[in-house]
Amino acid sequence: MVNIILQIAGGIMLLSLVLSLYRFFKAGSLVDRVIAFDIMTIISISLIAMITHISGRTIYIDVALIYGLLSFLGVVIVARYLEKSL
Repeated sequence: MVNIILQIAGGIMLLSLVLSLYRFFKAGSLVDRVIAFDIMTIISISLIAMITHISGRTIYIDVALIYGLLSFLGVVIVARYLEKSL
């Protein structure tokens, strides 16, 4: 039962990743692209967490945590650049 739920959740995450990738390439402004990129990083962190649970290796949680911190830092830097305060 848990495996079926994980497969459904993985499918939904992959679908949302494809939709946000489409939004990334079809966006009109830079702000839309930054938001789409942030959504893609959040989805990929979720996928890394799911892979961690399936494989049973907890080292991937550290990878997801560092990836999330770098993603947050990147979004903050781009936001400051867009505000012209960088």
